[in-house]
Amino acid sequence: MTKHLQLILLTLAVFLFHWNHLAPLSAAPPNIVLIVSDDQHWSDYQFMGNSQLVTPNLDQLAAESLVYQRGYVPSSLCCPSLATILTGLFPHQNKITCNDPPIPPGLKLGAFQQSDAFRQGRARMNEFMSSADTLPRLLAKKGYRSLQTGKWWQGHYSTGGFTDGMTQGDRHGDAGLDIGRKTMKPIEDFIDSSQSEGKPFLIWYAPFLPHAPHNPPKTILDESRKRWKAGDEVANGPYLASIEWFDQTIGTLMSILRDRKVDENTLIIYVTDNGWISGNRLNQYAPRSKQSPYDGGLRTPIMLRWPKHIEPRNAPEAVSSIDIAPTVLAAVGLEKPTAMQGVDLLDKKAIDARRAIYGECFTHNAVDINNPAANLRWRWTISGDYKLIVPAPQNERDGKVELFRISADPYEKADLAKEMPDLVKEMQADLDAWYPGN
Repeated sequence: MTKHLQLILLTLAVFLFHWNHLAPLSAAPPNIVLIVSDDQHWSDYQFMGNSQLVTPNLDQLAAESLVYQRGYVPSSLCCPSLATILTGLFPHQNKITCNDPPIPPGLKLGAFQQSDAFRQGRARMNEFMSSADTLPRLLAKKGYRSLQTGKWWQGHYSTGGFTDGMTQGDRHGDAGLDIGRKTMKPIEDFIDSSQSEGKPFLIWYAPFLPHAPHNPPKTILDESRKRWKAGDEVANGPYLASIEWFDQTIGTLMSILRDRKVDENTLIIYVTDNGWISGNRLNQYAPRSKQSPYDGGLRTPIMLRWPKHIEPRNAPEAVSSIDIAPTVLAAVGLEKPTAMQGVDLLDKKAIDARRAIYGECFTHNAVDINNPAANLRWRWTISGDYKLIVPAPQNERDGKVELFRISADPYEKADLAKEMPDLVKEMQADLDAWYPGN
């Protein structure tokens, strides 16, 4: 071998070493966009088979994503569900279990929401969020800026560790609720500012859609009406039209990312905070949807899009929104805190090794803000094809244990608890080991 050839081979070896070992370290960290739909049934998407809907932007997102069609949120109520996404902790861990504080005896709802008891209760609930290792706080360690828009229950946006935001402190989200419904400019301005500073970013996009009031623009309503069924005019039709309104905002969001040439290095994660089934009146929900332990309130597609990093496909496993925080942390190269029980949704071995997913539903207004068990209504778990629901005697005294084979019975019509007592016993023991609820 000539010295010239030796020099070439040595140069090539040095180049390959640096390519394999140093290039990943110099790659720009991914931006993160969390899209959180608000009050939407798990099947109410065109890509999930609903022929009454036209959702081209959500369909395109699904086509470009790893889609877990059997995704779940632990709790079927807005405030605790959103808190689990941001903290990676179950409600009984972060203590944000309910939407609102306890109502003092004899005080009507309107007066309660103007009372010191309400303000003090919400302040206490906000303290739970301010003390948590939220995604914005953890990502700040890597130089990330973070923006809160849309639904937000925990006071000022900074309570969650966001560097920027819209919500100033009122219940639900005050000015933040304009996102999607009225404007997308805060997101545009935030991305422009982050790019000018050369910083990666996290965006919390949780528009008040398709959440009630179901009042989409007339053009969307008229187009949606063409696909309504008999009886939809009163309640379900306006809800469906609100989903199509939400879909249009997804298209706008994606255009914003593409126009600024950041969509290729942005991890987008989609989830719904809880389900919705339209009731008999406009803006009213039916039983077995939100606030219930059934799939109508808990199930949601979970989608992950990151071009050149995630292969688009449909995944059959049951997963949880509790997995979102660990997934984001892994993507940016951070270790998850030990309290987080979720797994990286891009780690198939970790998903396959998990024996079950779990959840818990609580009262709308707390019984005791500081004691999660006092507010508990149901615990539930899914293992393989089966889902077990266990009522909490402190709040569901007349409830019964239910078992469903949700792979064959996705609408939970056939209770198998009496037919399969051994499986009930086994799953309940596992559920008790996870969280006994007392």
